[in-house]
Amino acid sequence: MGEKLVVIGQGYVGLPLAMRAVEAGFDVVGIDVDEWRVKRLSVGESYVEDVGEGELAAAHKSGRYFASTDYTDAERFDVCVITVPTPLREGVPDLCHVGSAAEAIAPALRRGATVILESTTYPGTTEEYLRPLLEDGSGLRTPEDFFLGYSPERIDPGNARWRLDNTPKVVSGIDAASLEKVKAFYSRIVDEVVPVSSVQVAELSKLLENTFRHVNVALVNELSIFAHQLGIDVWEAVDAASTKPFGYMRFTPGPGVGGHCLPIDPSYLSWKVKRSLGHNFRFVELANDINDHMPDHVVSRISLALNQRYKPVKGSRILLLGLSYKKNTGDCRESPAIEVAKALRKLGADVRAADSLVDDFLLPAGIELVEPTGEELAQADAVVVLTDHDHIDYDLVQRGSMFVFDTRNRCHGPNVETL
Repeated sequence: MGEKLVVIGQGYVGLPLAMRAVEAGFDVVGIDVDEWRVKRLSVGESYVEDVGEGELAAAHKSGRYFASTDYTDAERFDVCVITVPTPLREGVPDLCHVGSAAEAIAPALRRGATVILESTTYPGTTEEYLRPLLEDGSGLRTPEDFFLGYSPERIDPGNARWRLDNTPKVVSGIDAASLEKVKAFYSRIVDEVVPVSSVQVAELSKLLENTFRHVNVALVNELSIFAHQLGIDVWEAVDAASTKPFGYMRFTPGPGVGGHCLPIDPSYLSWKVKRSLGHNFRFVELANDINDHMPDHVVSRISLALNQRYKPVKGSRILLLGLSYKKNTGDCRESPAIEVAKALRKLGADVRAADSLVDDFLLPAGIELVEPTGEELAQADAVVVLTDHDHIDYDLVQRGSMFVFDTRNRCHGPNVETL
């Protein structure tokens, strides 16, 4: 019998990890409190885009994977990885899911086991928050009795090039022995591990990665607003700057930021700085302000464009292309496109949306999900490109639409206006 791994959370981070661990020879129990998820996994249905149903079927066939809502199935584990969400609640980090997972797994903790947190959080969480919960619930102490570490997730849903196995993995432990255990585990899962000196360094590294992207997206978003007012094509400027082979990284404008990371993770860092040092993290706060208002800017540009065509927003038929928060994914939670849809609907527009990757039950009330057919495009007063899915026929969009407002620079022509 192989080593027993428990992965708490079977979402876009935990499920790919569970599948890869099965391939590496672990006996894996995927724990999730969502009964709907567990039922789907148990019958071989995947709801995570990076895990195909063939991969899930192979894991079941191996006899080394099953999903459960029952923490008694976690007993006598060798390694436990916690991959639960860490949202914000009224601007404050909400660690309730981490806390619940720790309290539930602690009774199953035994001497010699390893617990690893992957959830994105502020520096200090592993030692100051997770450690006491595990110790109090188990009666054991670390590092004397069990090992504890942190390894930030680096999953990029829908990225076919950089997967879990070939993306370098930052690893850490609360002491040297814990670091060795965490390294040994991930060395069986990924091609390259990157050890760091402390869990705080690892926790900060994840926030740095996402804060870097967040502030640069905000920079180019604000630049796009001013470039439009100055009559300059920001997309051409970005293309030109991108030819520089050093000292520059390409970022492009969009209708805002969404998903599980960018709108949330930098705020964890800002909160920690404010709470521990009494200072405002001005870069993060400014980036939040710019990116949070991009959906409003997009709606304003659409309204102005319709007005110039002698059409009010109220009563206009508007077709939105792409509702998910990023390219070629189906997750539209925390998506700026959804905020655009809600705002247009509130203004009285007849809003329709085309996104074959999104489940219609996730859509706001009053938004009809349609196919981007030639007829649908022709009947729209405005077609708005919000997420640039590759499966959309942009030539048809440009040819078949009266007016296109494109926030992703995929369409070109006299009837197209870009962000």
